[in-house]
Amino acid sequence: MNETTSDILLLAFGSFGILFALTFVGEVLRAREEPGFNNPVLDTYMTRVQSWWGMVAFVGIALLLGRHGVMLLFALTSFAALREFLTLTTKAQADHISLALGFFVVLPLQYIFVGFGWDGLYTVFIPVYAFLLLPIVSALRGNSERFLARVAETQWGLMIAVFCVSHVPALMTLDVDGYQDRAVLMIAFLVMVVQLGDLLEYFFGRRIGKTRIAPGLSPKTWEGVACGVVSAMLIGGLLNWITPFGLLGAMAMAGVASLVGMLGSLVFAAIKRERGVKDWSHLIPGQGGFVDQLDSVIFAAPIFYHFTRYFYT
Repeated sequence: MNETTSDILLLAFGSFGILFALTFVGEVLRAREEPGFNNPVLDTYMTRVQSWWGMVAFVGIALLLGRHGVMLLFALTSFAALREFLTLTTKAQADHISLALGFFVVLPLQYIFVGFGWDGLYTVFIPVYAFLLLPIVSALRGNSERFLARVAETQWGLMIAVFCVSHVPALMTLDVDGYQDRAVLMIAFLVMVVQLGDLLEYFFGRRIGKTRIAPGLSPKTWEGVACGVVSAMLIGGLLNWITPFGLLGAMAMAGVASLVGMLGSLVFAAIKRERGVKDWSHLIPGQGGFVDQLDSVIFAAPIFYHFTRYFYT
């Protein structure tokens, strides 16, 4: 067993320990409720914790499988997220070819470029080439009805579900001195600080939060976000040993990723509110679909990638 595998197993056990503690806290709070009284906030919190038990196990197995396992996991995740997103968008028969190209050409090529470490391609392929090609394909079909909305929604779906998500496995391609064999651990770091920061933001926001950030979109509060970001920074500091960042660098990277992720979730809340839906899908009971689970990571991944690239490679 090499050092990286040992660290992944240690992280997995540590994550399960944290989730056990969060589950214990939730059960204690539930036991203090009056018999027959259902607290929707506490129920949602417990449902999130229970869903993340499975998520931690799933991601942990992918990390143990190494580079290929991670690449396959996030490629499948992108496919599922893109399908969820485009299900709620405006489409016409004239878009069928461009949609097929998006799913079966653009998405695989993006991950092939990431797999080979061709950063000159995977950082511009979707926002330049795919953004220019797919509208041409749709325009050639001769249907101008709501053309701009149809094209923009397809582009936005590719941007968040494929381009942004692919920057998670792209972390493994970065040339960080003395860290190449352990780059997979940066993925674990990113996912853990963002997801745990989200969970703690939800918990503190419902317990002590008073000032809503965007009352018309989300129950997120400034107090909850502040506690969530600080918690993510503390978690990042504790996890600095799996990163090339050092203690202060790990705390700063965790804080930035967590904050960007939380603000990104507001964007997804606005999209869902505009579409009149609560969740992107019903894949995970009580927690929606892949986009619902990854909304914070989606926004945080490119920022985390570029910060790592420019400051640590």
